Amino acid sequence: MDVRKIVVVVEDVEIARTALQWTLQNLLRYGDIITLLHIFSITRSKSKKKLRLLRLQGFQLALSFQDICNNFFNTKTEIVVTQGDQDGGKIGAMVREIGASTLVAGLHEQSFLYRLAMSHNHIASNLNCKVLAIKQPTPLMTTGTRTKTRTICFQDSSTNMDFSQIEINALSFPEVIPPKIPYQICPDRHSIIWRSRRSMVKKKLINSE
Repeated sequence: MDVRKIVVVVEDVEIARTALQWTLQNLLRYGDIITLLHIFSITRSKSKKKLRLLRLQGFQLALSFQDICNNFFNTKTEIVVTQGDQDGGKIGAMVREIGASTLVAGLHEQSFLYRLAMSHNHIASNLNCKVLAIKQPTPLMTTGTRTKTRTICFQDSSTNMDFSQIEINALSFPEVIPPKIPYQICPDRHSIIWRSRRSMVKKKLINSE
């Protein structure tokens, strides 16, 4: 079995952590390598101290993601922290350099995937790998209940969003109310009659003595 390289984008948003957990539970196979990739913003400041601080903060964030991986047995991880744009260009370059088979990212309002989709006709072909965007469920109300898990795929659409969008939700089970069992005061009247007769016989024997 070929070893796959899966890149998970590290961002300081909850959906990014959820995307990593989804990857570990649903995508990862034995022997696969997960690369935790964090791109910190390009700064106009020429201060090396500020640059080191941004790199350190990014590395600490990636370490918190690695802690999630450590909860899964025999998970191979590596961390890549580098500087770049927030439009997906640097992420694309790093994904191609790593030779990843899959890129996983949490989808949110400021996600680089939207900007990358508008600037490239085909995201997957541009990155040379499969792209999975993990999204929190949209709270659509239908007859008092929320929508369940669903998967939406965009292929060569008008907005060029040719990545797989996976909407996740926690499993929920309907409340099961146990049936009411009527309480029986006298479940078997024959046994009571039998016991009554037996007690009467016993009383007669005592009186005869």
